[in-house]
Amino acid sequence: MRLLPLLQFLAALPLAAQLPSSTAPALTTAKGGASAAALPRLIESPIVRGLYVNRFAAESSKRMRQLIALADATEINAFVIDIKDEFGINYKSADPVVQRNAGKGGIIGDLRALLDTLKAHKILAIARIVVFKDSVTARVNPQWTIRKADGTAWRDKQGLAWVNPYHRELWDYNVRIAEEVVKLGFGEVQFDYIRFPEPYKSLPTQVFPGSNGQDKSAALAEFLSYAKGRIGKLGVRTTADIFGLVTTLANALEVGQQWEALSPRTDVLLPMVYPSHYPRGAFNLPRPNAEPYKVVFAAVNRARERDAKLGIRTAEHVRPWLQAFSIGQPPYGPAEIRAQKQAVYDAGYDGWVLWHPGSKYEPFVPGLEATLVSRKKAPGRPAIGKAGK
Repeated sequence: MRLLPLLQFLAALPLAAQLPSSTAPALTTAKGGASAAALPRLIESPIVRGLYVNRFAAESSKRMRQLIALADATEINAFVIDIKDEFGINYKSADPVVQRNAGKGGIIGDLRALLDTLKAHKILAIARIVVFKDSVTARVNPQWTIRKADGTAWRDKQGLAWVNPYHRELWDYNVRIAEEVVKLGFGEVQFDYIRFPEPYKSLPTQVFPGSNGQDKSAALAEFLSYAKGRIGKLGVRTTADIFGLVTTLANALEVGQQWEALSPRTDVLLPMVYPSHYPRGAFNLPRPNAEPYKVVFAAVNRARERDAKLGIRTAEHVRPWLQAFSIGQPPYGPAEIRAQKQAVYDAGYDGWVLWHPGSKYEPFVPGLEATLVSRKKAPGRPAIGKAGK
């Protein structure tokens, strides 16, 4: 069935109607790489090609039907779903500690039903949990915040308070969320905003109670080690998002991210290698946004080289975020998606995740394959003449 008719057909069905019959045989497919009985974890399938699903899309049964249909018709086999973002948590928690910090945003109406549906469609559900940019928790727990010199809460340029990455109760709170949603059916946990806020000179100096002289990179690494130790006991991967620049810069960014500090503390690290986010001249390219293949290959290949020096040779330890949105020229479409994907494969990896802030991926579908097939090459050998088209 062609994609558009499939989308229209499934959009008219309730989620439950999309579930296969319980009497149907479990099939081994190229997409999942495992039988239905091997899910919900999907750790058996190391290749992950996913889409970011924001809280509003996840709360809409109509939109989820459309995205599931898109995944069914393409190589997509994972959704990164907002479970806790800047607006609070996105599900009904049974944990009193989590309930206290829930926020006032909407929630996914029946999370367990959604996860059961994704499992039936062989789609890995990945829980995205925003950690340190958490204005809801900062409001409820002012003692957990980054401070100014006068002891009041520090705020960023948007006027938002951030929680203190050194605060251990905060660590426990975020891991409790991860543990709860894994038990509901998520097969992987992805921590985002694993960083400190930017220390702009125009803003007051940041003060971190409880830091005891520990540097920022060490604090972030310790949190990830703590989280991985607890979540790993449930049999799922712990992953984290970082800035794309981290793959190529030797020293830590001012926000605390540094490759060698963080990479060994996760099962997968996801650098955000969006070409539009690199400054002019990066990788000796006058306009990085116009060279998606070259940017992504250079950034991801460098990550692989640094992992190798650390002795990390896990097949899919690096899974980059790719740009499925437009900032400046040229506008991004299917050709730019294909170029970025090829760069990942040429750098020696098979997995990636597409980011569109509104979770609107239909314009990029022609850049996707129909089935999940390994495409990675011997690492470190860029294709000749690739310029993003």
